[in-house]
Amino acid sequence: MRLRPFVAASLLLAAPLAAQQPAQYPSSWDAKITERADIKAAMALIEKNFPQQVQEWITMTEMPSKSGQEKIRAAHVRAEFTKAGLKVSTDSIGNVIGVRKGTGGGPTIVIMAHMDVVFENSTPKKVRRSGDTLFAPGVGDNTASVANMLSTIRAMNATKFTHKGDIIFIGTVQEEVGLKGAEYWLAHNPKPDLLIAPDGAFGSVAYGALGIYWTKYVFTSPGGHTLASRGRPTPVRALAEAIDRLYGLQFSALPNGAVMNIGQIKGGEIFNSIPQELYFTIDLRSPDPILLDSLDRTITRVTQEVADKHKIGLRVEVDQKNKAGGTEAQLAGARAHPLVQTAVDINRFLGISAGMPGAQEAVPTGATDANPGVVRKIPSIAIGGSRASGAHQLTEYALASTALPSTKLLYLLTATFADGVKIVTPGNVVP
Repeated sequence: MRLRPFVAASLLLAAPLAAQQPAQYPSSWDAKITERADIKAAMALIEKNFPQQVQEWITMTEMPSKSGQEKIRAAHVRAEFTKAGLKVSTDSIGNVIGVRKGTGGGPTIVIMAHMDVVFENSTPKKVRRSGDTLFAPGVGDNTASVANMLSTIRAMNATKFTHKGDIIFIGTVQEEVGLKGAEYWLAHNPKPDLLIAPDGAFGSVAYGALGIYWTKYVFTSPGGHTLASRGRPTPVRALAEAIDRLYGLQFSALPNGAVMNIGQIKGGEIFNSIPQELYFTIDLRSPDPILLDSLDRTITRVTQEVADKHKIGLRVEVDQKNKAGGTEAQLAGARAHPLVQTAVDINRFLGISAGMPGAQEAVPTGATDANPGVVRKIPSIAIGGSRASGAHQLTEYALASTALPSTKLLYLLTATFADGVKIVTPGNVVP
């Protein structure tokens, strides 16, 4: 595919700048953009309407939206896209897409905010507010970002913001079970120039992709009554030995190595029988694609060896294989793309910080809808939607006020690139 001038210029910069210090990374941020009448009006409008934005955030948090069962929240997002005059569609997996057409000649920007949560729809989700803190399952991950996205669209419309390239807003589904909505959309649509996923750590910009493989290893046997079990093959011994051997594997740790967790062990029906099926699951993660695939093959080989030794059947069921984007060194070119440093610079401009000593402003990892973009070599980042804690826990909470600068970040970042701006580097202006 022919590279657009915007992208080609970015790639030319990537190699020589990758080895420089963060202060030298190319950035397209110019604070003068905030002096433009339309941008100034948009920032004021986002502030003015923020109480309503928080109320919408609360309302959506209380909607059932378990992964794969996002219809109620998706209906709300679709309705708001439609009110905003976007070209709206829902694809076969359930993603809600709203296109804000450009005048032509600019980069296509995709903004993905996932609508799903990990909690069962029956889980109580009533939001409790105490001062600036909102308490509820799913309030931070990722409902805040959905509300931020909708607020951004409304501000663009109200201030008659124009742009050359198309801006494609997507409420994605099934992020929590393998980034399936984002992966589906990217697999079935033309490659965008930039991808922004409002999701992740507040004050940090993620530009990498942590590879995540989920696999179930199922041991099988004919079974048998306890009274006839002496000396007969049993999946229990095979499973126990396999797990013991797997936890003995040696490999380097994250951030550039890997981590492995056995999260489930299930099987058997009754006390007095050899189980006919018994399984364990592996959650394997690494940013290094070579290491990830190597460990995956090793785990399967070891498990098969144990099954054969115990004369037990083995069935391997792959739940998901989200590819790895690369280690920090492998992602040097991605870090040098101006999208990353521009987001860092806007965070600084807005006074947004990660809030933890030693926290990085840009991190070469991520487990968000940006991952499939990173793997496809699309300039892709994830940005925080609010300062939150306790993701995937019933005790999850978020600080309401932090969604305001996060919304401004999303707006300013999109506005900066919407016309294919010049890429500014220290001492250089590259068209």
